[in-house]
Amino acid sequence: MTTGTDVSRRDFFRSVGTTAGALGLPAIAATEAFAQAAPSLAGLPETPASPFPALNRRALGWMRFLWEKSTTPDDWTSSGVPHPWWDRYTFPVVLSYGRFDLSFSAYGIIMMADQTPAWREVYTRMTDEMATRFPTYWGAIDWLTQIGDDPKRANYPPQVMATLPPDLRGDYNRFGWTGNGIEPWGLQRDPIGADGYLFFRGWFHLLLGTYKYVSGSDKWASPFKVTGYGDEEFEWDHHRLATRLEEQYRARPEGPHCENTKIWFYCNMAAALGMYLYDNVYDKQTHRAAENFLEYARENYVGVSADGKLEWVTNYYDPIVDFKLNGGPGAGLSTAFLLAPQNLEFATFLYEAAVTAAGYRDPNTEARADAGMLLMARELGDTAVADKIKVAVDRESDPRFFGKDNEMFGWWTNAPSEGYPRGQASATMMVSEIGRPGDWGRALQAPFMDKLTAPTVEGVDFPAMGLYQAWNDPASGTLHVGSYAASPDKRGGATTFNVTNLPDSGAVRITVNGQPFTRFEVTGANSIRVDTTIDERQFRIATGYRGPGGQPAARRDPSPGTRAAAATAPAVPAAAGAANAAQPTTSEIAQGGGAVCPCCA
Repeated sequence: MTTGTDVSRRDFFRSVGTTAGALGLPAIAATEAFAQAAPSLAGLPETPASPFPALNRRALGWMRFLWEKSTTPDDWTSSGVPHPWWDRYTFPVVLSYGRFDLSFSAYGIIMMADQTPAWREVYTRMTDEMATRFPTYWGAIDWLTQIGDDPKRANYPPQVMATLPPDLRGDYNRFGWTGNGIEPWGLQRDPIGADGYLFFRGWFHLLLGTYKYVSGSDKWASPFKVTGYGDEEFEWDHHRLATRLEEQYRARPEGPHCENTKIWFYCNMAAALGMYLYDNVYDKQTHRAAENFLEYARENYVGVSADGKLEWVTNYYDPIVDFKLNGGPGAGLSTAFLLAPQNLEFATFLYEAAVTAAGYRDPNTEARADAGMLLMARELGDTAVADKIKVAVDRESDPRFFGKDNEMFGWWTNAPSEGYPRGQASATMMVSEIGRPGDWGRALQAPFMDKLTAPTVEGVDFPAMGLYQAWNDPASGTLHVGSYAASPDKRGGATTFNVTNLPDSGAVRITVNGQPFTRFEVTGANSIRVDTTIDERQFRIATGYRGPGGQPAARRDPSPGTRAAAATAPAVPAAAGAANAAQPTTSEIAQGGGAVCPCCA
């Protein structure tokens, strides 16, 4: 956590904005539209239509809130308490820990960074601050405090008892109890080195991969400290963490324990996704070990009927007592989101089953605010379902711009009493606001590693000024930069920014809102400084950059499209039905036929 920021927070929540509802792009064809548009009196601007990727108004507001959260100092040690805006309220006993806010917030960051690959410094700072909070006392608080068996397990309410092995109820720990110290491993002081507790190291690994991809930096490949039991410190680095996960998956094809005695399908897919991203940014092959788990899951964690329909999905499996708690055909939805970049076919199969179970193919079925369904529908390009749910989300989940000048954004569902939009819900919703269908899967492939040597915008005075667009078009040799007042009260103030990694700074030419612009200075053979004011402007910087090696890079198709035909029946996971028919494992179907906890609903 940093010790300071240039932003005054005296009036941070002086006024909570009431703006809500869907906010579409203006009907403007050209990026120069800002030149004719009236300036915003308050709040963030609508970003103009463009043939190249750009962040919309909600994404800009969410980015500003994440900046405030991540750069405001707070104390995650055993002697302190995290700031209350870090979500410790959502999904009690399972995800009610600040580390999940850190993890889920990174989903949107990696996607936003792919929309503006030529501007990375703000995402680098935020992910670094989040990663710094993760290996702390409060990051691993459940592992460090839930020692031995749960003293309340004999008195669980009926709805919790129903999720436990029938013959062990009253003598078995609920899900969400990490159980450090119980058999078969005993007390394990190191939360990363532990045999259980994949809930911690799996998502941490994914966050570190996000930092590496966004920044290009190897900072977290160097040794860092992890707080363990009794405030003992352990030394790890990104590569050692990756090796630890690889070793566990090779030894346990059924999956490592997320909490002692319980293997969660959902949690394991997050860990596997972190390995997938790690391999893509470091050119490694650790994910091959996780594919062992994926194959095991296809054969053991889903039940498929003879006619190819999904009947149930395993929520958690306890290999010690050989018990599975299964949910109905909709229980794999959240897992599908984490699975999609790794195996789109399997993820689509889980999604389609959830859509059918919810009745969303029926035009008469009323949609509800379902963040998980919206995420997958949008990712797969299933516009019929996505549009239906989006209306319900904007109606029921209370989207608001807030802050002194309505410069921040979040979803306020269930949060008014806390004074802040809940991070987990808002972070999940935001993924469906950014980019095009398929962009989540593409981001985890780390497609823009060439950005590190391409023309780059640096030194932006954020959060006074921000960029909604920073995109190199190698076909024309042009860098497209869109600026705006991230702090509306700073509009009109003088500012500068730099452009680095230029092929030849002496050959640069710039237009702003379609007009020639000469207020820039060559500062080196490959860099310039641009003098401007904080406002909505569209810069077109002719750099001459033609891609790596001087050749035009593969250009991302900017036109809308779908990544998969979600409305069609996907292929059935191989041999799933036959394998499940032969399983001797005892199991229960969760009440209501769904997932056992909201995180997996």
